[in-house]
Amino acid sequence: MHGVDVEDGDLTTPVGNRAVVDAALAEYGRLDAIVPNAGFQHVAPVRDFPEERWDALIALLLTSPFLLAKYAWDALAASGDGRICVVASAHALAASPFKAGYVAAKHGVLGLVKTLALEGAAAGICATAVCPGFVRTPLAERQVEERGLDAVIERHAIKRMLGPEEVADVVGFLVGPSGRGFTGVPVPIDLGWTAA
Repeated sequence: MHGVDVEDGDLTTPVGNRAVVDAALAEYGRLDAIVPNAGFQHVAPVRDFPEERWDALIALLLTSPFLLAKYAWDALAASGDGRICVVASAHALAASPFKAGYVAAKHGVLGLVKTLALEGAAAGICATAVCPGFVRTPLAERQVEERGLDAVIERHAIKRMLGPEEVADVVGFLVGPSGRGFTGVPVPIDLGWTAA
C-alpha cells in the first residue's frame, strides 16, 4: 500500500482534506481506496471536557473521514472497485469513561461507514470500519506511561496490545480482492474487548 505525504494536509479543515485527495490523484492518476487513520485523544470528565478539544476530536475523527469520502467519491466510483476503510476503534462499539469526544466520534464514524456503504453500493464502493483495541502507537504508549499497561489493556480478553502491522494486515485484506464482500460493517480486531 502506498500513501501520499501532503505538507498542508490539515485534516481538521475542508481545504486540508481536499488537498490530500487532490495530491493522491495528482501522484497516481486514480484512487482505488482511502484509509482515514488520523487521530488523537483527550481524557477528561464530561463536566470538565474542553469544548475546543471536543470540536477538534469531532473534526479529525468524524468530519475528516466524511470529507475524504466526499472528495474521493467520484474517483473511487471510477475505479470500479472503490474502498473506504476507516480505522475506527473498539470505542466505535463500546464506551469508556472520560473519553466523550473520542467515543462519540468513533460511534459516529461507524454510522457514517454504514451510510457510505448503502450509498456506494451502486457505484461499486465498499465501506468498512476496522475497530482495533489498543495498538502500540505513540497515542497508546502515552496512555501506558500515564496509567500503566495493565490498566490500559484491562478490557482486552487477551492481555496484550496489538501491533500496528496486525491492523495494517486487516486493512490490506479489506481493500484487497478478498475484501469485496465486506461493506457497511465494523471489523473488530480488539483482542476480545467487545466479546463481553
